[in-house]
Amino acid sequence: MKINYKITIGVLVISSLLTVVLLKNIFERKAEAGFRYVELVKVAEDDTNPEKWGINWPKQFDSYKLTAQPTKTRFGGHGGSEALPEQKIERDPWLKRMFKGYAFSIDYRDRRGHAYMLEDQEQTERQTKPQSGSCLHCHASIMPLYRELGKGDAVKGFEMTHQFSYKELNEMLHSSGHGHSVSCVDCHEPNTMKLRVTRPGFLKGIQVLASSKAELPQLPSIERWRESGQSQPYNPNESASRTEMRSFVCAQCHVEYYCGSAMPLEFPWSNGLKSEDLEKHWDETIFPNGKRFFDYKHKESGAEILKVQHPEFELWSQGIHARSGVSCADCHMPYQRDGASKVSDHWVRSPLLNINKACQTCHHIDEKEILNRVNIIQDRNYKLLQRGGKSLMDLLDAIQKAKQNGISQSELQEVLEFQRKAQWRLDFIAAENSMGFHAPQEAARILGEAIDYARQGQIKVLSIE
Repeated sequence: MKINYKITIGVLVISSLLTVVLLKNIFERKAEAGFRYVELVKVAEDDTNPEKWGINWPKQFDSYKLTAQPTKTRFGGHGGSEALPEQKIERDPWLKRMFKGYAFSIDYRDRRGHAYMLEDQEQTERQTKPQSGSCLHCHASIMPLYRELGKGDAVKGFEMTHQFSYKELNEMLHSSGHGHSVSCVDCHEPNTMKLRVTRPGFLKGIQVLASSKAELPQLPSIERWRESGQSQPYNPNESASRTEMRSFVCAQCHVEYYCGSAMPLEFPWSNGLKSEDLEKHWDETIFPNGKRFFDYKHKESGAEILKVQHPEFELWSQGIHARSGVSCADCHMPYQRDGASKVSDHWVRSPLLNINKACQTCHHIDEKEILNRVNIIQDRNYKLLQRGGKSLMDLLDAIQKAKQNGISQSELQEVLEFQRKAQWRLDFIAAENSMGFHAPQEAARILGEAIDYARQGQIKVLSIE
C-alpha cells in the first residue's frame, strides 16, 4: 500500500491545531471559573441595598430580581397581578375563626417572593392593630439599625426593638437608608462572600438548641461541638459546614418565634425542634409580669393560644431530606451553570417550579412522576388539615354552646387547654409553607394529634354539661 505522506502530515497538523484550540478553551474556562468576580465597588456591612452588590455579582443579582415575579403552585404562592395576594382566611374560613382575637383574623394572605417581604408587611391590614418592632427582624435588612440602637452592639439593639412599635421602628429603618428587604449582606460576608448568619434571634436560638439534650443527627456540627466539650457557646459561623450554612441562612427567618411587645423576640429551641419540644418551651416560659406565655386570648373561648409563625426549618429538620444532608438551598436555590461558572440560583422559589435543577439532580426519574409523588403527599396533608380545621370548629361550637348554657370559664379550663394544644398543632402545619412535604409522616402525626386533642376537648365539654 502506498502511503500519501502529504495527507498524513496534513491530518496530523489539523489534529494538533484542534488539540491546541481545545486545550486553550479548557484553560480559558478554568480561568473563568476561578475568577469569581471583578470588584468594581467596595461593599461593607452597612451596604443593605442589593443593587450595589449587584455591580460586583450581576449573575446572582439578576436571579434575585426574579423574586419579584409572581409564582404559584397548587397549594402556595401568588400567581396574580393584583397589588396584594389572595386572602387565606377567605379561602379557608375556619382559619379566620381560629385566629379570632389575633390580627391574622383581619389579614392573612398567600406569600409572595423575597422582593416583597418588607412591602407586604408594611401594607398588611394587620397594621391597623398594634404591632411590635421585633417583626422587622425577618422582613428587613436591619443589622445596621440594630448596631445603631445598641451603640455598636447589634445584640443590644436587637433586644431593644420590642419596646418600639412597628411603625416607629419602620420609620427609623427608612430614615437610616436601610429600608430594604433581606439583602445580600444578611447572608454573605462582604469581603469574601462566605455564607454567614447575622440575625441575633437565630444565633441565640441555635446556641440554646446546641446546649439542649435534643438528638440532632441532621445537624452534625452541633453533635461534634457537643462531643468536643468546648466551653465557648456553639457558633455556626465557625463550626457549621457549608451544607449546614445553606440551611442556617434560611433558618434565620423561616422558623417559629415569639414576636411581640412583652419581651424580646425569641426562638423556642431549648428542648429541640419537634412541635411538642417548641410547645414545651412556651409552656415553660413566663412573661416579665409573672403570667404564663401565650400569644393571644381567643375571642370566643377565652383560651390562651399559642400562635405559630412559619416553622419550615423545624419541620424540614424532621424529614428525610434533612437526615440525608440536603439543605434548603439545594432545593430552593439550586446550582445553575452560567458559562464556566456554577452559582446558586437566587430566584428563591418552590422546587416544583424548577424540577430539573432542584429535584432531578438527585432523583433520576421522570418529571411527571416527581410531580405525582409530591401531589400525593400534599393532597393527603391538605385533607388531614381540613379535617383538623373541622374538628377545631366543632370544639369551638361545643364551647360556645356550653357558655350559653351557663357553664363558667373556670369549669371550662381543662377544655381550653385542649383547644390550646389542638390549635398549636393545627396551626403548626397550616402556617408551615410546604403543605407537609418537608416531613410528610411528621406532618401527619402532628395533624393526627391536633384532631385528637380537639375531639378530646369536645368530649370533655359534653361531660361537663
